[in-house]
Amino acid sequence: MSSKSALYLRLELVWWLFTALVIILILYPIYNKLTGFPFYWMNGIYIVTAITLTRYMFLLPYTFLARLQIVKTGLVFVSIPFIFYLIEGIYNFNEYLDYNRLHAMVSGLPGNEQEGMVNYIKNEMLLFGVAAVISAIVFPFRMIISIWRLRNKVGV
Repeated sequence: MSSKSALYLRLELVWWLFTALVIILILYPIYNKLTGFPFYWMNGIYIVTAITLTRYMFLLPYTFLARLQIVKTGLVFVSIPFIFYLIEGIYNFNEYLDYNRLHAMVSGLPGNEQEGMVNYIKNEMLLFGVAAVISAIVFPFRMIISIWRLRNKVGV
């Protein structure tokens, strides 16, 4: 393994640790205050997707994916059903809000914390959900551009 590849792998590890830290910081207030919140996994997927795909879009030359043409091609095709999965998660969350209301879930909290927790959950879920969907829509186009540039590079 070349020193450049080892550096890229270490950088990838640092980014995954950063992503894990963000997940913990974002989801801890919900985990600490509520029991039985049904959207932990989906929320985590949104955070990972938003951070990781955005990072790959802007920092692709500095990742291990930079020269893996087959992997990038596969990611283009995997992105299509993944986008629908992410959109379905937002739909399910909004449907849950319409029928169940988060206020029933936070009823065990003191009165002054209930509204704040409801707003926190709605805002962070929709923020990361929409960011994940947008990054998942743009990501395949970035992969296609990268494949095209590497394929048509002079001397390759």
